[in-house]
Amino acid sequence: MASPEPAAAGAGADGASASKATVVEPIRMPTPEEIKGQDIWNNCAVRSVVSGVMGGGLGVLMGLFFGALDNPITAEEMTARQQIVYQAKQMGRRSISNAKTFAVMGLIFSAAECVVEKARARHDTTNTAVAGCVTGGALAVKGGPKATCFGCVGFATFSVAIEKFFDRHT
Repeated sequence: MASPEPAAAGAGADGASASKATVVEPIRMPTPEEIKGQDIWNNCAVRSVVSGVMGGGLGVLMGLFFGALDNPITAEEMTARQQIVYQAKQMGRRSISNAKTFAVMGLIFSAAECVVEKARARHDTTNTAVAGCVTGGALAVKGGPKATCFGCVGFATFSVAIEKFFDRHT
């Protein structure tokens, strides 16, 4: 005699798990506060400023770390106090420089990606490539047209590689 459930007969030992119905979760509607928060975050100016501030914070941390690694050539001739003062000044200079660079980079990239995303009405890797090109070109513009082109291609390639690594757009 055949089994009343064909799925249970074909499943073998896992017949009990195969015969269970899939549970469908109800959709939870967002609250008005969540909708307001999403509307604020979808504003390109807000997103860009937040990215710039976060980039500046990352730059400060990187400046502190890499500034601490700098070793003065004349360390043998300096007293401990002079070395501490030198290291503190070096870390401060590095932190400010890196903070400015990363803040500008975050602001430009986020603004470009947001504007391109809104203009294209799509959320995909092309937005990242265009934003990377704009950012790389803008950061390298002082070096002339050749540097701008290399900056555009290099930063766009890096941005797309990071997107693929994190697999955000599948």
